[in-house]
Amino acid sequence: MHAKPQNPRTPDWDIDSMFTDRWSPRAFSSDPLSEREVQTLFEAARWAPSCYNEQPWLFVYATEPEQRAKLVSCLVAKNQTWAGHAPLLMFVLARRNFQKTGKENRHAPYDAGAAWMALALQARKLGLYAHAMAGFSQEKAYEVLRASREEYLVMAAIAVGRKTEDSGLPEDLRAMESPNSRKPHAEVATSVFPLSHPA
Repeated sequence: MHAKPQNPRTPDWDIDSMFTDRWSPRAFSSDPLSEREVQTLFEAARWAPSCYNEQPWLFVYATEPEQRAKLVSCLVAKNQTWAGHAPLLMFVLARRNFQKTGKENRHAPYDAGAAWMALALQARKLGLYAHAMAGFSQEKAYEVLRASREEYLVMAAIAVGRKTEDSGLPEDLRAMESPNSRKPHAEVATSVFPLSHPA
């Protein structure tokens, strides 16, 4: 097996290295995290911006084996093969309505995403990695978390831990175990508007 470069990412413009340093490995050490590490992650997420300072996110997490196993059971089979090794598992939920008015908060998923990014960047500051997953059963997640569908939208599952050697991963996942690239800068930002639409 050929060794892959540690981080081959090259940004188009000069940015802080924390952005290219953050990626989502699957080979996690099962070594537990300290309580300080765990709470530091959520403290970083707590300071994310949100509409009207609503802070509509909720992280439901597990560090103990029995509780982590319950969260793992919500994941699709392929994610179960690796995420179960991570010492910290969680789901991030977004509250559907504003607490003060009860009206729909269409910005809640956007704000929950900001909180997730804050957590992921803080993870790297601690020498950890965070990997968010869309591959899970929403039905199972609502059941295991006992979360109200009317109150919350279950957004993503997240595994956090220290990266280890990828030899324990299945071959198809081992082939993906390196930082990936991004679309060209020009494809994600434009000063040309109104946007044109196909006829």
